[in-house]
Amino acid sequence: MPFLPRMPFLRRIACLVPITVIGVWVALNWPVIASGGRGLLNADRYWLLAALAVTGLGWVAVSFARQGAVLEPLPARRLFATQFASGAANHLLPAGLGAGAVNLRFLRGCGIPLAQSSAALALYLLAEAAARVVLLLTLLTAWPGALRLDGLVPKSVALPLVWAAGGLVCAAVLAVVAIRPLRRVIGGFLGTALTDARALHARPARALALWGGSLAFPVLQAAGLVAVALAVDVPVPVMHVAIAYFAASIAAAAVPTPGGIGSVDAALVVALVAAGASVTAAGSVVLGYRIITVWLPLIPGALVLGALVRSKVV
Repeated sequence: MPFLPRMPFLRRIACLVPITVIGVWVALNWPVIASGGRGLLNADRYWLLAALAVTGLGWVAVSFARQGAVLEPLPARRLFATQFASGAANHLLPAGLGAGAVNLRFLRGCGIPLAQSSAALALYLLAEAAARVVLLLTLLTAWPGALRLDGLVPKSVALPLVWAAGGLVCAAVLAVVAIRPLRRVIGGFLGTALTDARALHARPARALALWGGSLAFPVLQAAGLVAVALAVDVPVPVMHVAIAYFAASIAAAAVPTPGGIGSVDAALVVALVAAGASVTAAGSVVLGYRIITVWLPLIPGALVLGALVRSKVV
């Protein structure tokens, strides 16, 4: 939106777009939010406060990881505000595109060229995905019986899903190999990304921020789910709940929906049931967790996003 600074009226409209969209979404989903809020009234408030606290720390962890993905120092306060606002932006576009767009504009506003900004976003996504997989495999090695998947997903469904995923990967590889312009663009992007990644890992402070933040963020999110499970007194071991979170977050990535609405909720319920919770208890935990991590920050995040657009930070 490079023309918006020269058109104040349109810029004001752009400030109101995220707030309006989020407001409509909250209004449409208010019965679910209200019922979940009433269900949390009988929960342990100290554990709910703990879930709120680790949710806030999660934005700090993401800020460290974002800083670790670029060589240039970023303004700390604006970086944190951008991460808080990008959560609201994630509900406008699927597959994390909302947060990616907000962070891309923030990096461009900090004077970082488009190629380096795009490479930083890709490096962050790769680091976070790798961290989740490593954490899940490590915990499953220590607690191999945490997820009981036998009978949970029928083989008649699981096998076609595996074949479909394999087919998509093969189609993507063939497209890159066969289409020369696409191959040229991806090759140039990968070259820039690898060069930047080597430069970043040559600076221990940046590498520590990138990988430390990428590991801390999913750990804090898992801790939030554990805190909600303890608040509603679900009889499932703490580490099993954490493993359920990591498994669900990885599985939900295969179904990109805005803010993970639907895909994350369903994956979390399935994972908690596989960890030993009843369907009713799993639903209560997931609803409380999503209220704390998604719905409560939604309106404040939209307001911050509008303020960042208005002040030309993004």
